[in-house]
Formats: sequence, structure tokens, C-alpha cells
Amino acid sequence: MEKENIIVDKSKALAIRIIRMYQFLTTEKKEFIMSKQLLRCGTSIGANVRESIYGQSRPDFHTKLTIALKEAAETEYWLELLFETNYITDEQYNSIANDCKEVLKILTAITKQTKRISN
Repeated sequence: MEKENIIVDKSKALAIRIIRMYQFLTTEKKEFIMSKQLLRCGTSIGANVRESIYGQSRPDFHTKLTIALKEAAETEYWLELLFETNYITDEQYNSIANDCKEVLKILTAITKQTKRISN
């Protein structure tokens, strides 16, 4: 049985929520530009986290997680824009933004720790 990995689980769950939001935005709101950007960066977080697990070295692991952190920050930005332009409601924004912030906090902690270990 595979060991539980909180960042793998949370980044994948966020990606699934992002995909569902993309489907909603393109179908219901007919918004295609910002939603595509959100889809790209929001699903990239988990992909980079998963790739980091198989990093060739500790610096490679750190680099992949740093990329995931940057993608999470970009995801947060697109969510803010979608909210501030009234494509998503307060409730939709608060729910998914909280998940994104949680992933950001976890990734920040991991990258800080791995940077200390690598130096």
C-alpha cells in the first residue's frame, strides 16, 4: 500500500476542482481565455508535485516543487481575476481559493525545508 502524501493528495484534489471550474466557466459563462490559463497552471501544480517524487536528485526534487509553487501562485492570481470580474461568486472563490492557499502554504514549507537541506 502506498504511503499517504498530503501535497500529492491536495494538489490532485485542487486540479480536479480546477477542471470542474473550467468546465463551468466555458459552458455556463462562455469565458475561454482566463479559464484556459487557470486550467493550465492549476493542473500543472499536481503534475510537478508528482514529477518531483521521481526527481533524479535532491536539487531536482526542489526545482520541481519550486515550479509547482510558482504554478500555485499563478493559479491564485487567475482565481482572483475571475472573482474580481464577476465570473465566479464569493462562495465559489472563497472555497477554491482556500484550497489553493493551503497548497501554497504546504509547498512553501517544503521548498524552504528542501532548500535548507540542499545548501
